[in-house]
Amino acid sequence: MYRHYFRINLNLTIKHIATIQTGLFAKPIAKGDVVYLQSKHFDEHGVLHRALHPDLTFDNITEKHLLKPGDVLFAAKGTKNFAAVFENHNPASVASTSFFVLRLTGNLVLPEFLAWFLNNANTQEFLKANARGTGIPSIRKSVLEELEIPVPSIEKQRLVVQVAALALKEATLRTDILNHRKKLSEQQLINAIK
Repeated sequence: MYRHYFRINLNLTIKHIATIQTGLFAKPIAKGDVVYLQSKHFDEHGVLHRALHPDLTFDNITEKHLLKPGDVLFAAKGTKNFAAVFENHNPASVASTSFFVLRLTGNLVLPEFLAWFLNNANTQEFLKANARGTGIPSIRKSVLEELEIPVPSIEKQRLVVQVAALALKEATLRTDILNHRKKLSEQQLINAIK
């Protein structure tokens, strides 16, 4: 499926490179010790867009549910499917049931490359085509486990991640420029009719 993107050294399924577990069901409280990450905390690119506030206590959380740096969160429920890497500067957190948590089991794949691959338009198209449910579409764990991922060298993975980050930054800057131009034009028109 992705052979034309890379000179592939290896093709593996997700289940061969990562364990996949579901997020935790919990009811957030006003003040806690642990952040309960939900889809609303991210934009469509998987970037955190809100300040994180601890809203769960450690009481009902097991060690296996605490996120570790490098864990890849995949939003499997709803129409906004994205992947994001949990980073070490984030506070202690657990993922909600909206997410699958992919924890890499070896060093063949960078977490950022896996997130990029899951966010790639072709992968997203495939996953959405295999989603189930009418009201709230959901991507099943078995579909994710069997998804084939190309595994180029770590150097190529780093390059892909860097280029993708630059492309996202460029797209964000273009959007900002268009918004500023629109505001400027609107202000000029208002000034002209005064």
